Amino acid sequence: MGSKMLKVLIITLLVLVIGGAAGMVYVLNADGEEKDSDEQSLDEIVENSVQTEEMSTDLEDGSFVRIQFQIVADSEKAKEEVEKRQFQVQNILIKELAKMDRDAFKTGLSDLEALMKDKLNEVMQEGNIVDVYTIKKVLQ
Repeated sequence: MGSKMLKVLIITLLVLVIGGAAGMVYVLNADGEEKDSDEQSLDEIVENSVQTEEMSTDLEDGSFVRIQFQIVADSEKAKEEVEKRQFQVQNILIKELAKMDRDAFKTGLSDLEALMKDKLNEVMQEGNIVDVYTIKKVLQ
């Protein structure tokens, strides 16, 4: 009986290990598929993005800046809404840049992009802003 129980125990352990490995493979692949579907492809990013007009304004310390953004929306309707909200994009940018000096502008460009994204998402009604990219920047 000892050898028969040992065989049953080994077979049971092998079944559990193989089942566990198969379960892990399934879970890892299922998570990867969800992540891929949430992210936009490069074509979708280009299709759902709006390039702002080049804007010029002054900073708190009197320096002048000329800047332009590429705003990426999550859908075609959101893109159309961003196009209509260009005046709000300019307004938000002017207000935020008026608080910055030359050094803050040089080191805080990523913060400015994140702030633009957050402020625009507050006013959006037809979707969301996924990302904001600075595509031109001149500091004088």
